[in-house]
Amino acid sequence: MNDSAESIKPKAFVMSDTQVEKIHRATLDVLEHTGIKMQHPKAAEILDGAGARVDKDRVYLPAAIVDAALGKSPSRVVLGRRNFEESIILEGDRTWFGPCLDCLNYLDPITNERRAFTSEDCRINASLADGLSNFSWVMTLGLADDVSPGIADRVIARQALAYCEKPLTFCCQGLDSTRDIYEMSLVISGNEKHFKQAPNIATILSPTSPLALSEVTIDRLLYCVEKNIPVIVCPAPSAGSTSPVTFAGTIVQANAESLSCLVIAQILRPGFPIIFGAMPSIMDMATTIFSYGAPELSLMSGAFCQMAKYYKLPSFGTGGCSDAKYVDAQAAVEATFSLLSSSLTGANLIHDCGILDHGSVASPAYNVLIDEVLGMVKSYEQGIILNDDTLALDVVERVGPGGHFLEDEHTLNNFRGVWYPQLFERLDYDRWLEKGAKHFEERLFEKTKQAMAYTPTPLAPEVVRELDRLAKHWK
Repeated sequence: MNDSAESIKPKAFVMSDTQVEKIHRATLDVLEHTGIKMQHPKAAEILDGAGARVDKDRVYLPAAIVDAALGKSPSRVVLGRRNFEESIILEGDRTWFGPCLDCLNYLDPITNERRAFTSEDCRINASLADGLSNFSWVMTLGLADDVSPGIADRVIARQALAYCEKPLTFCCQGLDSTRDIYEMSLVISGNEKHFKQAPNIATILSPTSPLALSEVTIDRLLYCVEKNIPVIVCPAPSAGSTSPVTFAGTIVQANAESLSCLVIAQILRPGFPIIFGAMPSIMDMATTIFSYGAPELSLMSGAFCQMAKYYKLPSFGTGGCSDAKYVDAQAAVEATFSLLSSSLTGANLIHDCGILDHGSVASPAYNVLIDEVLGMVKSYEQGIILNDDTLALDVVERVGPGGHFLEDEHTLNNFRGVWYPQLFERLDYDRWLEKGAKHFEERLFEKTKQAMAYTPTPLAPEVVRELDRLAKHWK
């Protein structure tokens, strides 16, 4: 037996191979016969030159063009930390978790007050994400209510870049913002050579459901292709509202929307890094919300992850989010369900961890809870290691019937291989009373205060000065 045998990560599949093939064929049918709406002369010209059929504001993509683009898109995408060292490798079933994006409101963990999100809140959340060990990357977290709306996206991006060393994924308003955020990332990473080695940013592009690419989305896509900024394609169709009410129909539509961006990128720059994703959920017909806690979101996200693996593409997933208004039992259950589902289905870059109230509230306390849940999920991901040492036949023989393993050397060498909680507690009742009988909410409050005290490594003074210079020219 091989002593170096590795474990197999537990997996889940929500579709059979036959179903995946049917989704793919249906997607090709949509792209070729229904087409994608776009009003962007340059993109239309690019697609027309590659063999697409262009009719006014509609572009129809034959299967041959789609297949050729898929063949050129890389199966491995690398992102780097602030110091341009590789830190995230998106391939296979490896999972990396990151926090929330573009929240309107902030849930203060000290006062439990809900209010508008500010740039200072972004600093706090970015620092928190930097310090929480189970978060591998950061997002732009919220929408700064305390600065001009015209530059708020860049202010938030700067806060995230300055107070978190981990890779940043961002959304922004348009091409100017994309350009400015890229320039900031170059200042921080050093130069274009370092950036290309391991980009410290990636951007999210969202086709408009159903089946439309806006001028702004295409402008940003073309710029990212020019600068080799990795792109996460992520439409967010709402079943019954902006996509068919059936799950299969929603997956087909989202698949067509994401593939349309991939095709443009690969025609322009074969091998361009695309992270393939979608965030499909339901429109709750009782409340009309786009649900972040629905099991259907996890189900359809799992199906979309299977499509990415079918295409041999890195995938973008969703987990750790909730429709709950506060950090309560509902928030914990919905987050745990979606995080484990995303892990089991093998999504690579899993976003929206720690977001409340169907995508509108950022909460440091919820992030701390999510970090604990991620510890459990990552422990589960390790699976069962089988080798001579873990089978422990010699240990069983040595201890024998009726003995115990507590003092055995094998136990002393291996007991740290299990997961030990930092927030959840396992004391018996009497010892729990002796330790102060702290309920979960109190422990979470204390742990959050500790986590918020973390101080990230500051940027060098000359980098800060250069960022200040760039900011003077923001429009």
